[in-house]
Amino acid sequence: MIQTLRKLEPEHRVRDATIDDVDVIHSMMEFYAANCVVMPRSKDEIRDSLMTFSVIEYDNETVGCAALEIYSSELCEVKSLVIADHRSRSGFGRTLVEELIGKSRTLGLKRIMGLTYVPEFFHRLGFRTVPKEIFPEKVWRRCHKFNDREEIAVTKDLA
Repeated sequence: MIQTLRKLEPEHRVRDATIDDVDVIHSMMEFYAANCVVMPRSKDEIRDSLMTFSVIEYDNETVGCAALEIYSSELCEVKSLVIADHRSRSGFGRTLVEELIGKSRTLGLKRIMGLTYVPEFFHRLGFRTVPKEIFPEKVWRRCHKFNDREEIAVTKDLA
């Protein structure tokens, strides 16, 4: 009897970010900030908001991150969603956003939003495009380029 061996794919997992992740999160974000895809963040800013970050690991390598910022009992935002360039289009971004949606529901939040250059990605996850102006000023005033950028606002009801 001939037995065929099949290669097992490495596992991936999503977990809360730790202090050991700051450098890799910063490195991934720097790459995309240089290409004007995400707002730049210093290591200190990442460290200060570390509790909002989740990371995804694949084959013992941190390959992506995203942050969940809560604004009120009604609204939270997916922020700083980046996947290592060599792992893009791998499904890791989807996995991270699905994890943040689940976390938001567990927390009892009503709606999740994001600002993106790729609304189609979010549409596939059940988000819809909305005018940026519907979000409270506290969501977008922190971005000094909010009105200059071409980002699209997306949202998903969680209830």
